[in-house]
Amino acid sequence: MSFVRPPSGAARREWGLLLATVRAGLTASRLRAVPLTLAAVCLTALLHSVENQPWGSGAVRALGAVRAEDPLWQALLRTPLSLFVPAPDLPVWGALAQILMVLGTAEICLGRWRTLLIAYVATLAGTLYARIGVSIDPDGPFGLPASDARIVDTGPSAAVVGLAVYLCCVYRAWFTGVLVIAAMVVEVNYKNNLAGKEHLAAIAAVLVLCAVTVRRNRRRYARRRDQGLRPGAGTRSGAPPMRS
Repeated sequence: MSFVRPPSGAARREWGLLLATVRAGLTASRLRAVPLTLAAVCLTALLHSVENQPWGSGAVRALGAVRAEDPLWQALLRTPLSLFVPAPDLPVWGALAQILMVLGTAEICLGRWRTLLIAYVATLAGTLYARIGVSIDPDGPFGLPASDARIVDTGPSAAVVGLAVYLCCVYRAWFTGVLVIAAMVVEVNYKNNLAGKEHLAAIAAVLVLCAVTVRRNRRRYARRRDQGLRPGAGTRSGAPPMRS
């Protein structure tokens, strides 16, 4: 059964390797290829349902709602679950679709542990930025108004944006990556809210990871070349193997 149709023309140059990797993973294992993604979708849906019950809102916020005004130790303890608490200004179906598409693609292409690492780096970058932003001049380019300290962080969206940028970088889907970053810049200019600026912080952190990954891969391929092996056989330079 074909899950992903092969692209053609410009789409093949942009997404060909990425889609081929996803297609191979789904063809070989079907839904067994994305256990982390399925668990994340179910947990996000469950937390949304519980949060909308009179008895559940307080519990979800106590366990997974991160604000800049919270003590740092408390925010760090809540961060793992905060990844699955939908942002209040995003319909839950939007959050679930983002997680299914982006987290699922990342899990197949990068492996679940690298996917989790990048997701949490992106989320923590946004969380830490919020704490710094409310402590500096709100009129500056990186400052935030003091009222933002009481706003709940972005939930899964910062992780989704970070994973999307990372995938575009290592699979050399440059145009798509630029579009994602440009969309986040437009969001900040249009809304100028905490979520938009946290997304940019997540992107900045992930771009550092991209630079580290590309440099590491170049060194690995250089060693293979020195050993007389053909570097990058079967993949584009800089693209990771299907599973980590």
